[in-house]
Amino acid sequence: MTSQYFDIKPIAGRIGAKIIGLDLSSHLSDAIISDIRKALVKYKVIFFRNQEKLDASGQVAFARRFGEVTTAHPTVPSLPDNPEVLDLNYGKTVARANNWHTDVTFVDRPPLGSVLRALVIPPAGGDTVWANSVTAYQDLPDALRNLADELWAVHSNAYDYAAATVDLPEEVRAYRDVFTSTVYETLHPVVRVHPESGERGLFIGGFVRRLRGLSTTESDDIIRLLQAYITRPENTVRWRWQVGDVAFWDNRATQHYAIADYGDQPRHVQRVTIVGDIPVGIDGKQSQAIKGDASAYNRVLATA
Repeated sequence: MTSQYFDIKPIAGRIGAKIIGLDLSSHLSDAIISDIRKALVKYKVIFFRNQEKLDASGQVAFARRFGEVTTAHPTVPSLPDNPEVLDLNYGKTVARANNWHTDVTFVDRPPLGSVLRALVIPPAGGDTVWANSVTAYQDLPDALRNLADELWAVHSNAYDYAAATVDLPEEVRAYRDVFTSTVYETLHPVVRVHPESGERGLFIGGFVRRLRGLSTTESDDIIRLLQAYITRPENTVRWRWQVGDVAFWDNRATQHYAIADYGDQPRHVQRVTIVGDIPVGIDGKQSQAIKGDASAYNRVLATA
Protein backbone atom coordinates (compact mmCIF):
# COMPACT_ATOMS: atom_id res chain seq x y z
CA MET A 1 0.00 0.00 0.00
CA THR A 2 1.11 3.57 -0.73
CA SER A 3 -0.34 6.97 0.08
CA GLN A 4 0.26 10.37 -1.45
CA TYR A 5 -0.11 11.93 2.00
CA PHE A 6 2.38 10.00 4.14
CA ASP A 7 5.02 7.30 4.00
CA ILE A 8 4.34 3.75 5.16
CA LYS A 9 7.15 1.57 6.48
CA PRO A 10 6.16 -2.03 7.29
CA ILE A 11 7.84 -3.35 10.42
CA ALA A 12 7.24 -7.10 10.52
CA GLY A 13 6.35 -9.40 7.67
CA ARG A 14 2.72 -9.99 8.60
CA ILE A 15 1.69 -7.14 10.87
CA GLY A 16 2.60 -3.59 11.78
CA ALA A 17 3.72 -0.43 9.96
CA LYS A 18 5.05 3.01 10.83
CA ILE A 19 3.21 5.99 9.39
CA ILE A 20 5.69 8.77 8.68
CA GLY A 21 5.04 12.43 7.92
CA LEU A 22 1.85 13.24 9.85
CA ASP A 23 1.14 15.49 12.83
CA LEU A 24 -1.90 14.00 14.54
CA SER A 25 -2.54 17.21 16.47
CA SER A 26 -3.24 19.10 13.22
CA HIS A 27 -6.43 19.00 11.19
CA LEU A 28 -6.21 16.03 8.86
CA SER A 29 -8.28 15.97 5.69
CA ASP A 30 -10.89 13.32 5.03
CA ALA A 31 -8.62 11.89 2.33
CA ILE A 32 -5.78 11.46 4.83
CA ILE A 33 -8.11 9.82 7.35
CA SER A 34 -9.32 7.46 4.62
CA ASP A 35 -5.76 6.40 3.83
CA ILE A 36 -4.95 5.93 7.53
CA ARG A 37 -8.00 3.68 7.81
CA LYS A 38 -6.88 1.63 4.80
CA ALA A 39 -3.43 1.25 6.38
CA LEU A 40 -5.01 0.19 9.67
CA VAL A 41 -7.06 -2.55 7.99
CA LYS A 42 -4.09 -3.79 5.97
CA TYR A 43 -1.35 -3.70 8.62
CA LYS A 44 -3.58 -4.28 11.70
CA VAL A 45 -1.52 -1.96 13.92
CA ILE A 46 0.07 1.32 12.85
CA PHE A 47 2.50 3.54 14.73
CA PHE A 48 3.17 7.27 14.74
CA ARG A 49 6.39 8.63 16.25
CA ASN A 50 7.02 12.16 17.55
CA GLN A 51 3.45 13.13 18.45
CA GLU A 52 4.38 15.12 21.57
CA LYS A 53 2.01 17.94 20.62
CA LEU A 54 -0.98 15.61 20.87
CA ASP A 55 -2.83 15.91 24.20
CA ALA A 56 -5.74 13.88 25.58
CA SER A 57 -8.35 16.04 23.87
CA GLY A 58 -6.52 15.79 20.58
CA GLN A 59 -6.24 12.04 21.00
CA VAL A 60 -10.02 11.82 21.42
CA ALA A 61 -10.56 14.09 18.41
CA PHE A 62 -8.27 11.93 16.25
CA ALA A 63 -10.01 8.72 17.33
CA ARG A 64 -13.40 10.25 16.63
CA ARG A 65 -12.49 10.67 12.96
CA PHE A 66 -12.87 6.88 12.68
CA GLY A 67 -16.20 6.52 14.47
CA GLU A 68 -17.99 7.24 17.72
CA VAL A 69 -15.73 7.03 20.76
CA THR A 70 -16.64 4.82 23.72
CA THR A 71 -16.50 5.87 27.33
CA ALA A 72 -13.13 4.98 28.83
CA HIS A 73 -14.13 1.48 29.98
CA PRO A 74 -17.30 -0.38 30.97
CA THR A 75 -16.21 -0.61 34.63
CA VAL A 76 -12.86 1.17 35.21
CA PRO A 77 -13.14 4.94 35.88
CA SER A 78 -11.99 7.40 33.23
CA LEU A 79 -9.45 10.18 33.40
CA PRO A 80 -11.01 13.10 35.34
CA ASP A 81 -12.64 15.61 32.94
CA ASN A 82 -11.99 13.23 30.00
CA PRO A 83 -14.70 10.55 30.07
CA GLU A 84 -13.33 8.90 26.91
CA VAL A 85 -9.75 8.48 28.18
CA LEU A 86 -8.56 5.44 30.13
CA ASP A 87 -5.54 6.55 32.14
CA LEU A 88 -3.05 3.69 32.55
CA ASN A 89 -0.45 5.00 34.98
CA TYR A 90 1.40 1.86 36.00
CA GLY A 91 3.27 3.65 38.75
CA LYS A 92 -0.05 4.17 40.53
CA THR A 93 -1.99 1.02 39.72
CA VAL A 94 -1.41 -2.69 40.23
CA ALA A 95 -3.13 -3.51 36.94
CA ARG A 96 -0.96 -5.00 34.22
CA ALA A 97 -2.09 -6.01 30.72
CA ASN A 98 0.56 -8.72 30.50
CA ASN A 99 -1.66 -11.34 28.97
CA TRP A 100 -2.75 -11.88 25.39
CA HIS A 101 -6.11 -10.21 24.84
CA THR A 102 -8.34 -8.25 22.51
CA ASP A 103 -9.80 -5.18 24.20
CA VAL A 104 -13.19 -5.43 25.92
CA THR A 105 -14.44 -8.54 24.11
CA PHE A 106 -16.77 -9.28 27.01
CA VAL A 107 -19.35 -6.81 25.62
CA ASP A 108 -21.53 -7.33 22.55
CA ARG A 109 -19.83 -4.53 20.58
CA PRO A 110 -16.10 -4.78 21.27
CA PRO A 111 -14.15 -1.73 20.10
CA LEU A 112 -13.32 -1.22 16.44
CA GLY A 113 -9.89 -0.10 17.50
CA SER A 114 -7.80 1.51 20.21
CA VAL A 115 -5.55 4.57 20.11
CA LEU A 116 -2.78 4.48 22.72
CA ARG A 117 -0.53 7.47 23.53
CA ALA A 118 2.76 7.22 25.43
CA LEU A 119 3.40 9.83 28.13
CA VAL A 120 6.10 8.20 30.27
CA ILE A 121 8.15 5.20 29.16
CA PRO A 122 10.82 3.31 31.17
CA PRO A 123 14.37 3.52 29.77
CA ALA A 124 14.31 -0.25 29.31
CA GLY A 125 11.37 -2.64 29.09
CA GLY A 126 7.67 -1.93 28.73
CA ASP A 127 7.35 -2.93 25.06
CA THR A 128 4.02 -4.07 23.62
CA VAL A 129 3.54 -6.98 21.23
CA TRP A 130 0.64 -7.30 18.77
CA ALA A 131 -0.47 -10.45 16.95
CA ASN A 132 -2.35 -10.87 13.67
CA SER A 133 -5.36 -13.11 14.23
CA VAL A 134 -6.15 -13.26 10.49
CA THR A 135 -2.85 -14.82 9.45
CA ALA A 136 -3.15 -17.10 12.47
CA TYR A 137 -6.46 -18.39 11.11
CA GLN A 138 -4.89 -18.84 7.68
CA ASP A 139 -2.08 -20.89 9.26
CA LEU A 140 -4.47 -23.42 10.77
CA PRO A 141 -4.46 -26.92 9.25
CA ASP A 142 -7.73 -27.71 7.51
CA ALA A 143 -9.00 -29.92 10.34
CA LEU A 144 -8.43 -27.24 12.96
CA ARG A 145 -9.84 -24.51 10.73
CA ASN A 146 -13.01 -26.52 10.17
CA LEU A 147 -13.34 -27.03 13.91
CA ALA A 148 -12.78 -23.34 14.70
CA ASP A 149 -15.40 -22.35 12.11
CA GLU A 150 -18.06 -24.14 14.15
CA LEU A 151 -17.14 -22.83 17.61
CA TRP A 152 -18.65 -20.05 19.71
CA ALA A 153 -17.06 -18.75 22.91
CA VAL A 154 -18.37 -17.05 26.02
CA HIS A 155 -16.28 -13.98 26.92
CA SER A 156 -16.52 -12.36 30.36
CA ASN A 157 -14.75 -9.86 32.60
CA ALA A 158 -15.48 -12.10 35.60
CA TYR A 159 -12.56 -14.02 37.08
CA ASP A 160 -12.51 -17.62 38.22
CA TYR A 161 -12.07 -16.60 41.82
CA ALA A 162 -11.47 -20.12 43.05
CA ALA A 163 -8.31 -20.24 40.96
CA ALA A 164 -7.40 -16.59 40.53
CA THR A 165 -7.46 -15.05 44.01
CA VAL A 166 -5.21 -17.36 45.97
CA ASP A 167 -2.60 -15.28 47.84
CA LEU A 168 -3.39 -12.11 45.86
CA PRO A 169 -2.26 -8.80 47.41
CA GLU A 170 -5.08 -6.69 48.77
CA GLU A 171 -4.58 -3.94 46.16
CA VAL A 172 -4.95 -6.50 43.36
CA ARG A 173 -8.16 -7.78 44.91
CA ALA A 174 -9.45 -4.21 45.14
CA TYR A 175 -8.69 -3.53 41.48
CA ARG A 176 -10.43 -6.74 40.43
CA ASP A 177 -13.47 -5.74 42.47
CA VAL A 178 -13.66 -2.55 40.39
CA PHE A 179 -13.03 -4.41 37.12
CA THR A 180 -15.87 -6.84 37.85
CA SER A 181 -18.23 -4.35 39.53
CA THR A 182 -20.61 -5.09 36.66
CA VAL A 183 -20.28 -8.56 35.19
CA TYR A 184 -20.59 -8.91 31.43
CA GLU A 185 -20.87 -12.06 29.36
CA THR A 186 -21.17 -12.27 25.59
CA LEU A 187 -21.27 -15.15 23.13
CA HIS A 188 -18.95 -14.49 20.16
CA PRO A 189 -17.97 -16.58 17.14
CA VAL A 190 -14.46 -18.02 17.46
CA VAL A 191 -13.97 -17.11 13.79
CA ARG A 192 -15.04 -13.56 13.02
CA VAL A 193 -15.56 -12.01 9.59
CA HIS A 194 -13.93 -8.60 9.41
CA PRO A 195 -16.63 -6.05 8.47
CA GLU A 196 -14.33 -4.02 6.19
CA SER A 197 -11.87 -6.47 4.64
CA GLY A 198 -14.02 -9.61 4.70
CA GLU A 199 -11.05 -11.50 6.15
CA ARG A 200 -11.63 -14.29 8.63
CA GLY A 201 -9.74 -14.20 11.91
CA LEU A 202 -9.63 -15.98 15.25
CA PHE A 203 -11.58 -13.93 17.79
CA ILE A 204 -10.54 -15.25 21.19
CA GLY A 205 -8.05 -13.95 23.79
CA GLY A 206 -7.84 -13.45 27.52
CA PHE A 207 -11.54 -12.87 28.21
CA VAL A 208 -12.68 -16.25 26.83
CA ARG A 209 -14.10 -18.36 29.65
CA ARG A 210 -15.48 -21.40 27.83
CA LEU A 211 -16.71 -22.74 24.50
CA ARG A 212 -20.40 -23.26 23.98
CA GLY A 213 -21.42 -26.88 24.45
CA LEU A 214 -18.06 -28.04 25.78
CA SER A 215 -16.69 -28.66 29.26
CA THR A 216 -14.18 -26.33 30.88
CA THR A 217 -11.37 -28.82 30.28
CA GLU A 218 -12.29 -29.32 26.63
CA SER A 219 -12.68 -25.57 26.15
CA ASP A 220 -9.31 -24.78 27.73
CA ASP A 221 -7.50 -27.35 25.60
CA ILE A 222 -9.00 -26.16 22.32
CA ILE A 223 -8.53 -22.46 23.08
CA ARG A 224 -4.92 -23.10 24.10
CA LEU A 225 -4.32 -24.86 20.79
CA LEU A 226 -5.85 -22.07 18.70
CA GLN A 227 -4.20 -19.35 20.78
CA ALA A 228 -0.79 -20.88 20.08
CA TYR A 229 -1.23 -20.08 16.38
CA ILE A 230 -2.03 -16.44 17.11
CA THR A 231 1.09 -15.88 19.20
CA ARG A 232 3.56 -17.63 16.89
CA PRO A 233 6.45 -15.17 16.34
CA GLU A 234 5.77 -14.88 12.62
CA ASN A 235 2.32 -13.42 13.40
CA THR A 236 3.61 -10.74 15.77
CA VAL A 237 5.27 -7.34 15.89
CA ARG A 238 7.01 -5.82 18.93
CA TRP A 239 7.06 -2.08 19.51
CA ARG A 240 9.72 -0.29 21.55
CA TRP A 241 7.92 2.76 22.89
CA GLN A 242 9.23 6.30 22.95
CA VAL A 243 7.54 9.26 24.65
CA GLY A 244 5.15 10.82 22.15
CA ASP A 245 4.43 7.61 20.28
CA VAL A 246 0.88 6.75 19.25
CA ALA A 247 -0.22 3.22 18.38
CA PHE A 248 -3.53 2.57 16.62
CA TRP A 249 -4.64 -1.04 16.31
CA ASP A 250 -7.55 -2.84 14.69
CA ASN A 251 -9.20 -4.58 17.62
CA ARG A 252 -11.19 -6.78 15.25
CA ALA A 253 -8.12 -8.56 13.88
CA THR A 254 -5.45 -8.47 16.60
CA GLN A 255 -4.46 -9.42 20.11
CA HIS A 256 -1.81 -7.64 22.15
CA TYR A 257 0.37 -8.13 25.21
CA ALA A 258 1.97 -5.34 27.28
CA ILE A 259 5.21 -6.81 28.58
CA ALA A 260 5.59 -6.26 32.35
CA ASP A 261 9.37 -6.41 32.52
CA TYR A 262 10.10 -2.92 33.87
CA GLY A 263 9.73 -3.53 37.61
CA ASP A 264 8.80 -0.39 39.52
CA GLN A 265 9.93 2.00 36.79
CA PRO A 266 7.22 4.49 35.73
CA ARG A 267 5.15 3.71 32.64
CA HIS A 268 2.20 5.95 31.77
CA VAL A 269 -0.02 5.62 28.69
CA GLN A 270 -3.55 6.72 27.84
CA ARG A 271 -6.08 4.84 25.71
CA VAL A 272 -9.10 5.88 23.69
CA THR A 273 -11.34 3.28 22.04
CA ILE A 274 -13.69 3.51 19.07
CA VAL A 275 -17.16 1.95 19.08
CA GLY A 276 -17.26 -1.27 17.09
CA ASP A 277 -20.00 -3.29 15.50
CA ILE A 278 -21.51 -6.59 16.60
CA PRO A 279 -19.20 -9.42 15.48
CA VAL A 280 -20.47 -11.78 12.80
CA GLY A 281 -19.44 -15.40 12.28
CA ILE A 282 -18.91 -17.13 8.96
CA ASP A 283 -22.52 -18.34 9.06
CA GLY A 284 -23.77 -14.74 9.24
CA LYS A 285 -24.95 -15.04 12.84
CA GLN A 286 -24.21 -12.18 15.24
CA SER A 287 -22.76 -12.20 18.72
CA GLN A 288 -25.25 -12.21 21.59
CA ALA A 289 -25.05 -10.46 24.95
CA ILE A 290 -25.76 -12.87 27.80
CA LYS A 291 -25.25 -10.66 30.84
CA GLY A 292 -24.69 -6.93 31.30
CA ASP A 293 -25.87 -3.91 29.32
CA ALA A 294 -22.97 -2.15 27.57
CA SER A 295 -25.08 0.47 25.80
CA ALA A 296 -23.75 3.29 27.98
CA TYR A 297 -20.15 2.25 27.26
CA ASN A 298 -20.83 2.16 23.53
CA ARG A 299 -23.13 5.18 23.63
CA VAL A 300 -25.87 3.39 21.74
CA LEU A 301 -29.50 2.88 22.63
CA ALA A 302 -30.13 -0.27 24.62
CA THR A 303 -32.07 -2.89 22.71
CA ALA A 304 -35.08 -4.63 24.18
